[in-house]
Amino acid sequence: MVYWFDATGASGKSPKIPWVQQITDWKLRWDFPFRTRLKKNAPNLYRRIQKWNEVEVEHAFAKAYSQIQPDIVHCFEMKMAGIPILSVMQQNKTPFIYSSWGSDMYFQKELGMKENQVKVFLKRADFLITDCHRDKELAIRAGFKGGFLGVFPGNGGIELNQTAILPAHNRTMILIKGYNDGIGQAGKILEALERIDSGLLKRYQYVIYSADKGLEHYIINSSILKLLEFTIHSRYHQLHNTELLKIMGSSCIHIGNSLSDGMPNALLEAMGMGAFPIQSNPGHVTDEVIEHDKNGLLINDPLDVDEIAYHINKALNNLELRSKAQEINRNFIAQHYNRNTLRIKIKMLYEEVLSKAAHS
Repeated sequence: MVYWFDATGASGKSPKIPWVQQITDWKLRWDFPFRTRLKKNAPNLYRRIQKWNEVEVEHAFAKAYSQIQPDIVHCFEMKMAGIPILSVMQQNKTPFIYSSWGSDMYFQKELGMKENQVKVFLKRADFLITDCHRDKELAIRAGFKGGFLGVFPGNGGIELNQTAILPAHNRTMILIKGYNDGIGQAGKILEALERIDSGLLKRYQYVIYSADKGLEHYIINSSILKLLEFTIHSRYHQLHNTELLKIMGSSCIHIGNSLSDGMPNALLEAMGMGAFPIQSNPGHVTDEVIEHDKNGLLINDPLDVDEIAYHINKALNNLELRSKAQEINRNFIAQHYNRNTLRIKIKMLYEEVLSKAAHS
């Protein structure tokens, strides 16, 4: 039996994993009437009430741990999910797996994690999984001494809809990952588009997904961008993954730009669906899967608008580069990130952890 403890405590059950016992909605002691209205209209009063009304992650997890008595605890993020349950895990010897992904290791100071917190957490972690080779090295430098189980994508692998993959010459969309939250720098992509010849821009339709609200405002107020055909999918109304994959299969380029990341799942999916990747390379993770000027283009400085514009212009004007990259990337993703193949490896991974625990 697999249990999922939702560290936010505020989400409902996910229909994507009906086979998992889901521990959710534990955050509030009492979801009282008009709570949302009070939060909006009297925030100071609401905060005082919530000091009593909210359950701490540590206490909720301790209760779940005591009831389940798990054979393995697998933590998929450090700041929100790992450190809050550390005190509970320090009181037991249950095998503890930590999966590092995204900015966990690379941007820990900027995310507000203290160096000593990270060291203590990594000392308790028995096993490590990362989504890139960089984070294995960072974890070791930070004091991790447990067993390394391998590099796996954060989504467990990719299932591609082959029928939705168009040839490079039939693609008419430009796809942009829309995080613009300080770490994500999608706004710089829009600025870069403004520096490209308008005649070239008007040949394409534009899709922004996981978009922050400010991006739509920027487009409306841009004398250049407001004349283009944009479809915007808000990050607050999640686009279903199957639909996003279809869009990727019709997109000539996929652009992602951020100050920090691990191995972006969206990048891998876009590559598998044949969209030519233009991607920032914080900490030299993206260059683990992209060779610049061969199967994609790497953004060295995510704040350099001219560089981003140069890459976009180059990709749009070089069909041969995009066609060759599409073949390379589809084969690469199928070989290294196929979910059916990885499913077997992941199952063996858990069996390995249990075997080592039994003999320790």
